[in-house]
Parts: sequence; structure tokens; C-alpha cells
Amino acid sequence: MRTSRFLLLAVLLMAVPASLFAQFGVSITIAPPALPVYEQPMIPAAGYMWTPGYWANGDEGYFWVPGTWVEPPEAGLLWTPGYWGWSGEAFAWNGGYWGTEVGFYGGVNYGFGYGGAGYGGGYWNNGGFYYNTSVNNVSGVHITNVYNKTVINVTTVNHVSYNGGSGGITARPTAAEETASRAQHTPPTAMQTQHVQAASTNHAFLASVNHGRPAVAATSKPGEFSGKGVVAAKAAGAPYKAPENKAAGNKATENKAAENKATENKAAENKAAATRTTENKAPENKATENKAAENKAATARTTENKAAATRTTENKAAAAKTAKPKEARPPSESKPTAAHAQPASHPATTAHAQPAPHPATPRTEAAPHAQPASRPVTTAHAQPAPHPAKEAPKTEEKPQPRQ
Repeated sequence: MRTSRFLLLAVLLMAVPASLFAQFGVSITIAPPALPVYEQPMIPAAGYMWTPGYWANGDEGYFWVPGTWVEPPEAGLLWTPGYWGWSGEAFAWNGGYWGTEVGFYGGVNYGFGYGGAGYGGGYWNNGGFYYNTSVNNVSGVHITNVYNKTVINVTTVNHVSYNGGSGGITARPTAAEETASRAQHTPPTAMQTQHVQAASTNHAFLASVNHGRPAVAATSKPGEFSGKGVVAAKAAGAPYKAPENKAAGNKATENKAAENKATENKAAENKAAATRTTENKAPENKATENKAAENKAATARTTENKAAATRTTENKAAAAKTAKPKEARPPSESKPTAAHAQPASHPATTAHAQPAPHPATPRTEAAPHAQPASRPVTTAHAQPAPHPAKEAPKTEEKPQPRQ
């Protein structure tokens, strides 16, 4: 039977909103109401341990989680209640846990053995829990492991439900409490989680509705908010001060935080997009620069090639110009030289008239006259043509006596 109940609770546990598990991350600027005044309901059976009620926070503001009797996860473990603490900017919830020692719970006097430090409601011995009847309502159940010891509250009984901040408790953890806080912990049981979930959905548990005095302040078993095991609050722990449009204020704060988060995300996305655009543009610019450099290099090479071609053309033209006088000028100059220097036509005429007696003589005379003709060509570049014309007749006077 118990196994089936735990399986059912495990399924319900999966449906609990994550916000109820991680209330340490919830930050509220408004202090929780004072703890209500109520009596502890009767213990349902031996083995149950008391977990005090507290104010939790949800979408509609603070709501009351009734104190209740629960079975511990295993023998030897004690419950350390959670508490609200001021962080300097907001109130943060520090969730409760199971451990071998009771740790720091803000110095809040939850009553029934939780007087602000440690736990005076009982202790474990040889696998059995012994109840202190001075702070526990165990009279209606047959329990043999009991004792009676007066519990001294270490804090003023003023029902303040938070530590630090304006009007909060100023207690600080002891060395032993800090050690217990760092030790191995066990989270709340499935029954405890279901209890919180049920309280969060009950509109009557809202502080804005019950004004700090819930109709169900405590219950004998987790999640049972009706029947003979239910205890109502006698009074509010302090006059209730309704915050101005509290729920709307919290919602506005959440919306503003969401808007800021969205703005930050949008800015981050825009920055990332701009970075990606810049990164994408950089290769394009680099490609453009490379293309421009290639075009510039190609243009430079084209200009160089064109210049080289121009120089080649100029050199070729110069070479052609230099070579042209050697081939073209001698014919034009040789004709006047031959005309003025040698009246070779006369021996040639004599040679044609008498071919037999003088066959070799005209050829011998023609040869010396032909060679000097090449010299005026060379001299023609440095000296004017009229000088060879004057010397030519002297050269021809020598052969005349032979005739």
C-alpha cells in the first residue's frame, strides 16, 4: 500500500513546476508576512517528525505552506527548515533539507522545537526517535519514546519570518551550523513536495487573501487540508500590511526582467549577427582587395609589357634606321662618285671597240676604280661629297699615257 502511494507521489512530483524546487533562485523585494500563531496538530503515528509552516512565494505573491507531520527519508535524519534571507538587494529563499545535524535556518523561531537554532523537539537513539513532549503534541497516540525538556528560544518570539534586511532577524550561523550546512544533505521527500504543490494551488492560502491568518495553519498529514487533523491560525503574527498592488508589482517586475532579458538577448543576437556580418564581409573585402591587387598587378604587367613592346619597337626602328643608310645610301652616292670619279665609260667603249688586244687591261683598271668607290661611302658620312669629286680626275690622269 505504501509502495503504491509513493509511486503515485512520484508521478505527481514530475508535474510540479520547477519554480517550487528552486526557490533559492527566487528574488523578492518585499519581505514575507509574519508567521501566524497556531497550535500543533496531533501526531498521526509514531515515526513522524514535525516540519514547521512557512511563507512561500508564487506568481500571485506569498502563500502559506501549512506545518505538517512527515515521515523522514530514513532513520537518523533531522529536518532543517528553509528561511528567507536578505541578500542586500532582494529576499532569497534558502530551501530546507534533511541531514544528520540541523543546520542554520536564519534564526527564525518557527516554534515546536525550532527556536531559532538547532532542534529541541527530539533526537534519534538506536534507530528510534524520542519526542520531547514539551514542544510536541503526542498525547493522543501511544508512543513510548518520549521525554520532557523545556526548550529555550534563542531568539525573541516576534514571529518575524526572515533574516536580515529592515526589521529582519540578525542571527548568523555558528561554526557547527556552517559545518552542518556543508555536510551531505537529502532533499525534501515526495510527500513534502506534494504538500507544497497543493498549497500553491489553494487560493485561500494567499497572504493577500488571508492577510497573514490562514484558515489552515497546520495539518496532521501532508496535503490534507480538511478534516479533524486541520488546525486554523489563531491570529496573524503581526498586523498585515498589504503591499501596494503587490501581485501586479511582482508581475511587473518579472515582466520588466523578462523585457530586459529579451533586450539583452536581442542585443546579443544583433551583436552576434553584426559580428558574423563583419566576419563575412571581411573575406569579401579581402577578396575584393585581392581582386584589386590582381587587377593592379595585371595592369602593371600590361603596362610593363606595353612599355617593353614600345621599347622593342623603338629599338627595332632604331636598328632599321641604322641599317638603312648602309644599304640605301651607297647606291645613291655611288652613282655620282662613279660618274665624277671615273669616266669609266671611255675605257669601256675602247674595250668594246678592241676586245682582243685589251681584254685584261680594262678589267684590271676597272677593279682599282671599283674599290675606291666603296671608300667614299664610308667617308661620305663624315665628309661632304664634293671632295671625292675633285680627287677623282687625278686618279684617272695616270692611265692616259699608256693609251
